[in-house]
Amino acid sequence: MSRSEIKVYRHLMGENDLWAEHTRELLLKRRLLMLNLIGSPGAGKTALLEAMVGRLAGKFRFAVLEGDVETTYDAERLVRIGIQASQLLTSGGCHLQARMVHQALLDLPLDALEVVVVENVGNLVCPAEFDLGEMGKVAVLSVTEGEDKPAKYPMLFREAKAVVLTKIDLIPYLPFKMERCMEFIRQVNGQVPVFPLSALKGEGVAPWIEWVAAQREGLGKGSA
Repeated sequence: MSRSEIKVYRHLMGENDLWAEHTRELLLKRRLLMLNLIGSPGAGKTALLEAMVGRLAGKFRFAVLEGDVETTYDAERLVRIGIQASQLLTSGGCHLQARMVHQALLDLPLDALEVVVVENVGNLVCPAEFDLGEMGKVAVLSVTEGEDKPAKYPMLFREAKAVVLTKIDLIPYLPFKMERCMEFIRQVNGQVPVFPLSALKGEGVAPWIEWVAAQREGLGKGSA
């Protein structure tokens, strides 16, 4: 190569992004909504999915792709109460990868489903950085984690299509200020809908389910 020649490198989509695009095309073709639940370990992601069963009232049929580092405990919890669930193990990885999600998605009975929920590995950082082809990320925050997490981990809350604030039945026993938490969320994402709820008590679960159903209905209107 002569001194006058210049090599030019352009950014190409990585393997993860390519698989995410394959998934997005598949979902759009089938008018299938896929949401990516992201939250810390113990934030109540699995409990939220459990609370949805029995409260759907025919609104939509859904399955879960359950992400964990090890064990099938959470998928077993869901299957026991009648949820179609598959376990995705990262074997040490801090987030799910798009290729694994795509392959697991193809193994589901897609013709019998309207919504797929991915429960990502418990982590507020890594999962927010990787596209799985989902229609939207959902930030799951427990009141036990404190109201400042949206400020400390802004990327997730900035990208979130919705925020679910869990375990609100514990607020009387915690130094947690709802107003302060909402301020932090609005500083990062001024428009995101927030759903305070208690999966244990069932309080606030209905509005969350209505929101998910609306996202599914919006697929055909280009609003999801």
